[in-house]
Amino acid sequence: MWANPGEATVFGRSTRMLAGAVILACMVLVGPSAPSGAPFARALPADAVRDVVPNRVMTWNMCNPCKAGNADRAAEIATYAPQVVGLQEACVRDVERIRDYLESLYGLVYHVEYGAVLRSWGRCGGLPWSPGGFGQAILSAAPMTDPVKVEYPDGGSEDRGYLAVTTTVGGRSVRVFDTHLAQRRQETVRADQVRVLAAAVARHDRAIVLGDFNAVPDASELTPMWALAADADPQCRPSSTGTCKPTTDWQSKFDYVFLRSIVPVGHGVHPSRYSDHHLLHADLDPTAPR
Repeated sequence: MWANPGEATVFGRSTRMLAGAVILACMVLVGPSAPSGAPFARALPADAVRDVVPNRVMTWNMCNPCKAGNADRAAEIATYAPQVVGLQEACVRDVERIRDYLESLYGLVYHVEYGAVLRSWGRCGGLPWSPGGFGQAILSAAPMTDPVKVEYPDGGSEDRGYLAVTTTVGGRSVRVFDTHLAQRRQETVRADQVRVLAAAVARHDRAIVLGDFNAVPDASELTPMWALAADADPQCRPSSTGTCKPTTDWQSKFDYVFLRSIVPVGHGVHPSRYSDHHLLHADLDPTAPR
């Protein structure tokens, strides 16, 4: 039996209304343009940056606790919106999610290069026969070229290395290094690692070296780095007269933004509840001679 035309019209309208209600409910639950399972954007502080700062770089050892939420990590980075950020103790999958959240929740678009030095199922998940990559990562608002990943000959108690790329900071091309040195009480291992890193940095007239060096400023193993570059904090020096703001929860400065032939114009150290290392950022004047 054919349906009454009036009944068909009412039925069609009801179906469309129900479908629209379902779609609206899904949008409310999921959020616009968010990755699968993503939360809504975390409200940033009133003084947070709203767009990438083209002359700002940042370093952050983002592990410990390694299970911190990636949306929260993304919000920490978005607050300061650096042009370049070097991450240490970074799982590839975590960085992928952080990058997605930075774009979908805060409108910050980054390119990425990975410098994983080991495969770790326990740290990074994945399948036992295909564990996730663990090591360094660099996010840059500008494209990156000539990536080089180096694993130190001796990592100490865990494989360590550095990642280097060429990108743009403050409108000028610069070589950027991101590293993580051997753990505390492994001074001789770090000394060998610094020699490898310093030899690579010395090949560039202008360079930025980001990372967790696991050593205080007057540690002897950092001497080759101090001979090539200065910390972004002009008050922080390897001598006992230097005043270096701590970058860790245990009140030690382990994290650095070393600058070679680049002048800093500002910096900040920002404690985070999501890591026992603070976020360290530096604003630079890449055009000024040094």
